[in-house]
Amino acid sequence: MNPAIGLLEFDSVAAGIVAADAMVKRAPIGDLVAGSVQPGRYLVLVAGDVASVEESIAAGRESPGESLIAEIVLHDVHPGVVDALRGERVPGPVEALGVIETGSVAPLLAAADAGLKGAAVDLLETNIADGLGGKAYLLFGGTVADVEAAVSIGSDRVDVSELVGAVVIPQLNDELGDNLTHHGRFAVRLGREDDDATR
Repeated sequence: MNPAIGLLEFDSVAAGIVAADAMVKRAPIGDLVAGSVQPGRYLVLVAGDVASVEESIAAGRESPGESLIAEIVLHDVHPGVVDALRGERVPGPVEALGVIETGSVAPLLAAADAGLKGAAVDLLETNIADGLGGKAYLLFGGTVADVEAAVSIGSDRVDVSELVGAVVIPQLNDELGDNLTHHGRFAVRLGREDDDATR
């Protein structure tokens, strides 16, 4: 587990690739994940010790152009955030569901980390960018009080201009919960796309 992660989000693929190159040349990071997402954006995620991640993010930020649209550095990132980024889902029924939706990916990571650290909830999953027009959302599960706390804490970490929505649903319907925790994409639920094709 790396103690820090950082993410830069660009609205240009070319600019993102240039930045990613500068980032890996600047500091000895532990992990790099870079690639395109919808709608024509580019994400660069780095992980490692705090100093290296901060230096790497600084190098990416200094890349020429005006294409950087969002950034985040998380020190001592909660393991649940990393698991969710890897596509892991927490199955099973939940008493209450919390949803936070953001206009880009970086603010969602801040909300997820803050919510997990501030309340006894599970991060059921995160969905980022692809199939969402560049937006992102997360699902918190737990007791009503804990989910309310996590959504409040997480939403407070998101700039109002980036917060699309934040809701808590107490006593989530079991059938809807089954849909949400198995896959969030409508076409997959209809059987028109397989899971691998949408990830």
